[in-house]
Amino acid sequence: MIAGTQEQGLAGTFRRANAGRRDRTFSLTAGANHSNYDAYEAFTTSVGIRWSYDSTPIWQKPITYYYGGELVGTNESVYDFARGENVRRTYGIVALPGQLLFDRSDSLLNPTKGFRLRLNASPETSVQGSVKPYVRAMVEGTFYHPVSSSIVIAGRAKAGTIQGVARDDLAPSRRYYGGGGGSVRGYGYQRLGPFDPNGDPVGGRSLNEFALEARYRFGDFGIVPFIDAGNSYESSTPNLSSLRYGAGIGGRFYTSFGPMRIDVATPLNPREGDGKVALYISIGQAF
Repeated sequence: MIAGTQEQGLAGTFRRANAGRRDRTFSLTAGANHSNYDAYEAFTTSVGIRWSYDSTPIWQKPITYYYGGELVGTNESVYDFARGENVRRTYGIVALPGQLLFDRSDSLLNPTKGFRLRLNASPETSVQGSVKPYVRAMVEGTFYHPVSSSIVIAGRAKAGTIQGVARDDLAPSRRYYGGGGGSVRGYGYQRLGPFDPNGDPVGGRSLNEFALEARYRFGDFGIVPFIDAGNSYESSTPNLSSLRYGAGIGGRFYTSFGPMRIDVATPLNPREGDGKVALYISIGQAF
């Protein structure tokens, strides 16, 4: 159950462990959700099935994956550029999401050496007046290099694309957005990318993100200066010409289950309306 100011929802999951083989999990989920963000406001119901082979705190596996299917019905606010106003549209979506993860890091929550490579793909069909098939894809790589017993250099690069459909034919909740604590710090959540005339983000068909951190640890505490970059784009191909940059410093408190994270960041090339400082609080490293 989710009961927040911007999102409320109720979901149930049936999960069967060791489904057909050791450590493979079968899950069946159903839920209803209401989201109210600057980018969109949506009432969504969904059902899905998934088979997954995951790492656990006891056994971190070098290769994990999931695959499955999803049926989504969603009614969302959309800015109609032809009419010059916000309208509501209902979408029916069938998706076949999958992920493959190569993990050569030494920890799930606090890696200090190694790398990870994550590949996601989801062939989808959206029904909103007519049937529109498309593919959402994402690739993300991270690396961790210890330069001393107390300092780790960590980096991340990420790129995504949506092929086969115009941006304005996509449900806003299926588009790519940048900005926020798990994206480009210094900018608001989902605030990177194209905007409508009202100043609200409308998302895009592609995304790129980059990050570099120097993680200095002393005992149970740490200091992490960082710089991030990225954006989302209306086109289906990301580019490097319109990157937005953010920089800041974070504090870490290391516990037995993972680090507690507090980051403070500022945009380096802000647009009109961007805040000067953003604060993020979470569990685990940023990546």
